[in-house]
Amino acid sequence: MERIKIKQLAINHKVIGVLLFYLFNFLPLSAQRAEVLFETTAGNIRIALYDETPQTRDNFLKITKMGVYDSLLIHRVIKDFMIQSGDTNSKHAKPGQLLGTGDFDYTTEAEFRLPQIFHRRGTIAMARESEKRNPELRSSACQFYIVWGKVYQDDRLIAKVQERLDSATQGRVQLTPEMIEVYKTIGGTPHLDGQYTVFGEVIEGLDIVEKIQGVKTDKNDRPLEDIRILKATVTKDLPQPRTEKKAPAKKKAVRRTTRK
Repeated sequence: MERIKIKQLAINHKVIGVLLFYLFNFLPLSAQRAEVLFETTAGNIRIALYDETPQTRDNFLKITKMGVYDSLLIHRVIKDFMIQSGDTNSKHAKPGQLLGTGDFDYTTEAEFRLPQIFHRRGTIAMARESEKRNPELRSSACQFYIVWGKVYQDDRLIAKVQERLDSATQGRVQLTPEMIEVYKTIGGTPHLDGQYTVFGEVIEGLDIVEKIQGVKTDKNDRPLEDIRILKATVTKDLPQPRTEKKAPAKKKAVRRTTRK
């Protein structure tokens, strides 16, 4: 009995250690970051955007303020993987219509911030075109996905993921021990690391994401019953730069005369 208690205590210390490491090294200070609220037909999801990915963040805020995401569908759902939205063609899509191509005519620069920011459960990342058409791995202007993934408790699965990453990135992306611990305890999609820009995280409504990722879908991964973003709102914007007040310019001395 005493050995069991000691073993449980050791496990608890390990879990606490992982959580503390995660909180201080991987969890961004979302209270200081811009936030966006998605009001969906399945419930509300609030996300915080990372300052470490400024180009992606700024573009996302811009198009949210433009109302781009209002009334769009969550058009692609894969259980134990992710949910995706942002297809501009989905606002008036007919039932069963194939979606995934609606976008703007520009892309944004890839912003990879490993090992601090990666595809743990609850993060939000930008979709993109395939490597063949997009060798610089630039991001879609508006299509994004929220990571769900799975928990990798088996070291053999982690090893297979690393092999997959080695093949996809020519060995460029290596999972650190700290990242592996997060994938073992919290979960995510590690095989996407270093290939898609992660730029934010869910801070409220992860239970809604869980519910959505489990819905029934058709052969193209579109939910059989539409799930729609009713409205997307920037609830916490970036602080505006302070502008120093300049002293009023002195008027040029002009001689005042009276016409004769």
